[in-house]
Amino acid sequence: MKKIMFISVLVLLLFSCNKKKENYVPTTIEEENVVSENLEGKKLMETNCYTCHSPAAPQDEGRIAPPMVAIKAHYITNETTKEEFIKHFKSFVENPTKDNAQMYGAVKRFGVMPKQQFPEETITKIADYIYDYQIEEPSWFAKHWESEGNGKWQQSGKGAIVENKVKNIEEIGMNYALSTKKILGKNLMSAIQKKGTLNALEFCNIKAMPLTDSMATKYNATIKRVSDKNRNPKNKANAEELHYIEQFKADLVANKEPKPVVIEKGNKVQFYYPIPTNTMCLQCHGTTENLKPEVRAKTLKLYPKDLAIGYSENQVRGMWSITFNKK
Repeated sequence: MKKIMFISVLVLLLFSCNKKKENYVPTTIEEENVVSENLEGKKLMETNCYTCHSPAAPQDEGRIAPPMVAIKAHYITNETTKEEFIKHFKSFVENPTKDNAQMYGAVKRFGVMPKQQFPEETITKIADYIYDYQIEEPSWFAKHWESEGNGKWQQSGKGAIVENKVKNIEEIGMNYALSTKKILGKNLMSAIQKKGTLNALEFCNIKAMPLTDSMATKYNATIKRVSDKNRNPKNKANAEELHYIEQFKADLVANKEPKPVVIEKGNKVQFYYPIPTNTMCLQCHGTTENLKPEVRAKTLKLYPKDLAIGYSENQVRGMWSITFNKK
């Protein structure tokens, strides 16, 4: 009888140890509240980080930054407290420099991350989620980690949060915007890394519109990038769009996390979401004092009526304007 009880307890313990690898499902109301908060961190990470740090990007060609799980692996050890991780995570995001980096190989390969400004609460929620839960990782990452001499890979944290697969209208709009942003961002960063800013201008002039249109066709939607200071005349904002651009500008000045605008118009949905500037944008959209003469000359050759300059970091350069069917 004692032997049977011992085996039962052992099986129970083994099951408990393996449970952390499964998707995490809350069991109490308090846990549900905590998961809800961390789910927001997960969504903020996907919205703000996955354009460059996507776990779906290939290991070699086409990747423009390490996956988020690589950042977690380098910044969190068995001895790292949540407070320490959040501190280091925030420190680099707020001041991304070579001296402030812990991932020297990534900086050498991809360069330093463009400086962007995020509300402090946003950075904290993202770091909270990364520390507490297992995040999506590429299929190649474990082998890569072990090949670098780091030992066997085992991601820390509870199992990933289980999400409701049914997306609401806002989530659908965000998916269209972020997927298009990811395609454009990946190609633009690749053009800059390979041939410099002048080549990136050529890319934008020739490829940006067709790539955007291809995503619109994929989603059976109308997808545009519009601005109050447009470079391409086709991107000029209309009266309604100008109103929401001003609203997004006010939110950014107030250091608020941007929220999408969703307007239902009969059987159609109109979706707006801002496009803020970072240090990379300023190579072509900065002030006249900071723009290189050859870049400005090339810009005016391609866009004689260009208005899209004079920006500094973390300003609203324009926004996504997406129209799609409600059903």
